[in-house]
This record gives sequence, C-alpha cells and structure tokens, in this order.
Amino acid sequence: MAKLSAAQYGKDNIRVCKVHRNKETGVQNVVEMTVCVLLQGDIETSYTEADNSVVVATDTMKQTTYIMAKQHPVTPPELFASILASHFVETYKHIHSAQVKIVTHRWTRLTVDGKPHPHSFMRDGAETRNVEAVVTEGKGINVRSAIAGLLVLKSTGSAFHGFIRDEYAALGEVNDRILSTEVDCGWKWDTFGSVKDVEAAIPKFDEAWNSAREITLATFAKDESASVQNTMYKMCEQILAAVPTVNAVDYSLPNKHYFEIDLSWHKGLKNTGKDAEVYEPQSNPNGLIQCTVAR
Repeated sequence: MAKLSAAQYGKDNIRVCKVHRNKETGVQNVVEMTVCVLLQGDIETSYTEADNSVVVATDTMKQTTYIMAKQHPVTPPELFASILASHFVETYKHIHSAQVKIVTHRWTRLTVDGKPHPHSFMRDGAETRNVEAVVTEGKGINVRSAIAGLLVLKSTGSAFHGFIRDEYAALGEVNDRILSTEVDCGWKWDTFGSVKDVEAAIPKFDEAWNSAREITLATFAKDESASVQNTMYKMCEQILAAVPTVNAVDYSLPNKHYFEIDLSWHKGLKNTGKDAEVYEPQSNPNGLIQCTVAR
C-alpha cells in the first residue's frame, strides 16, 4: 500500500529589494535578496485527499515575506531568515517546521569624486551571501551561513602529484599549475533557542562572514597548495578557530581548469611546462572537491 513518507512545499525565487533611507544624513542603503520558503507539517491530506484546507498558499508565503521585510530589519540575513521562518511555525499550528533560504546579492556603493555616493551602487560580481534558517517546533533555530559564487584564481603556487597511478590514470603529475575555483563555503551555528537569541548574536554574523571570507582569500593566495583537499581543510581549521560559536564548516570547490596548449607544431613554439604562457580555459567536466570539518 502506498504511503506518503515525506512532503514539503513552498515558494521559491521570491525577489525582494529593501531601501533604507536616513532622513538626517540623506544616505540610503539597498539590500536585494532572493528568498525561498519551504514548509512541513500536518499537510498530508493536501496530497492524498485533495484537501486544500491545510494549505498555506505559496502566494501567501510571498506576501508574508514582503510584509516581514517591511516590518523587520533584513540585515543581517541570519536574523531575517529566523524571523520569517519563526512566523510560519508560530502562526500556523499545523506547520511544525519552516525552512527559509536567503541569497543576498552584492550592491557596492559607488565612489564619485573621491567620496562614497549617498544613493548609487554597482553590482560587484556574482558573489552572494547566503543563509539558511530552519525553525522546528520545540527544537529551536538552526542557521547555516555561507559565501557562494566567489570566483578566485592564482597563476602559480599550486601542484598536484603523488596520486594513484594505474592502468586507468592518464593525468600527468604537475609541480606548478593555475588554480581556480568558485568558492562555496558554509558554517553552521550552534542551535539558537529563539529569535531573541539570534538577535543577541547579531554582531557575530557579520564578523563571522568577514572572517570566513578573509581566511578563504588569504589561505588561497598564500598556501603552496599540494591539493585542493588540503587547502580547504586549512581554511576550515582557521574558521573554526576564529568563530567559537560555529560548530562545523563546509566547502565545495569545483576546479576551474586551465590547460596548457602545446604549440610545438608551429615552428617548434614552446608553450608547455616552464614556458607556458597561453592556456585554454575549460568548462566541463571538472573536479569537484568537498569537505566538512566539525569540532
């Protein structure tokens, strides 16, 4: 006999932009987010019996997101995600868990005539600040913060050799190569008991994000990398040391390959090894290296 074993639903790709205007200084701040809301609870009959009486419409989730953004601060995103997720669990008694994901897009203030402009911004790359908050009835708030879409490259200081060689291995060993990746780095906070506990931790969220970003970039640049695996482990160790209230750090780093081009066919032109200057950027397939380091 068939039985519904798991179910959740919600609204994805809710786009929100909030402008904060300081009337005294004339300075304005802009925050743009993409929000996803997913709910779980006593909703089985909506699937099995076409009973919509237990359904919070996904449009209601969208409108609620707008209303909460008007009534509450949207920064740091850890706080807004916790507020929004808590609202659904507290408002609808048959909803026992709410997951809110927020992607915050980069708008960097313009500098004009050597001064920060009060209300003009530029999209400063594809990097985003991501947050996921899960509120479960009776179990508190679990928050994961993250950096995503941070594209980095260094032209030397990376090697890869000593790996398993057998009849299936075609890759040559290299002592120096271009290393490039798109950083997805996340860290999980100790469970919060309530939104008030999240509010009390507000200063820590920006500090942790800045620390994680600085550690990622500095380690990437300075480490004489023997492998992506070893470099990301060093990053995780440092973030755990820098942020005591984080219990785990994870990385997902896809290799962005840049291959040397053998041009010896053209009049013996040297462009490999120590003579390599011209490379061919690759798309697919690519290596994908992941890890989680916990206390």
